Amino acid sequence: MSFPALEAQGVCKYFSADGSRPLLPLPWLGRQAKKVAAVEDISFRLPRGEILGILGPNGSGKSTLVRLVATLLLPDKGWIRVFGHDVVREAAAVKKMINRVSAEAAFFKRLSAVENLMYAARLYGMEGRTARRRIGEILERLGIAAEKAREPLEELSRGMQQKVAIARAFLTSPVLLLLDEPTTGLDPRSKREVQDFIRELRAVHDTTVLLTTHDMAEADSLCDRVAIMCDGRFVALDTPARLKASLEPTHVGASLEDVFLALTGKELQAEEEAA
Repeated sequence: MSFPALEAQGVCKYFSADGSRPLLPLPWLGRQAKKVAAVEDISFRLPRGEILGILGPNGSGKSTLVRLVATLLLPDKGWIRVFGHDVVREAAAVKKMINRVSAEAAFFKRLSAVENLMYAARLYGMEGRTARRRIGEILERLGIAAEKAREPLEELSRGMQQKVAIARAFLTSPVLLLLDEPTTGLDPRSKREVQDFIRELRAVHDTTVLLTTHDMAEADSLCDRVAIMCDGRFVALDTPARLKASLEPTHVGASLEDVFLALTGKELQAEEEAA
């Protein structure tokens, strides 16, 4: 039986209104802590090999949804499956099939890019010679010079560190790649290099990609479909072309930004989400 790469049904995630995690009862007050929905009744299917982009204003729940898929958070309602494996009951199997890039990646900052990548490769059981060859190929493909790759990460720019995080995710050729604002902090040339590499990874390895982004042009050109998220819900999910066509005839030649503003009434800003 062929499973979709990613499937979610009725997924909800709540946090307490004061921002504490997890949501806990308050028995001494005789009540439950007031809750807010970070993700509310999300359902979708992502076929293998597709790139799905998620656009949403700050605090819309995009990063929370990615963390749920990545097994870093547990859904309060509903279920998520990666190639048929439940992210709660079969978390170990799911982790072997995914890799994740966030806007704030964690590293050993005093080690170089190469040392950090070799450490990651060993964690995934890659043989040393194979890992070194693969690391060299990826760093070159992302435009990271050999001398930069041997400098301590703490001495590199935030944009360069983000490219190293992307290299780490690409290292194992995951079948499901979770990219949470992957090009934040990158210059236009670096963004294009990353976007081209995502396309190449999909073409060569049939990798499926779930991408959150604040870059409308990136979503329009890179994604097969785009979900627009607001207040924890998907308010639209379709191809970029059909989303733009949905505003006609009142908005001839509408952009993806026009669609976003029409559906959410909010500005899209590249800032860290609270949820």
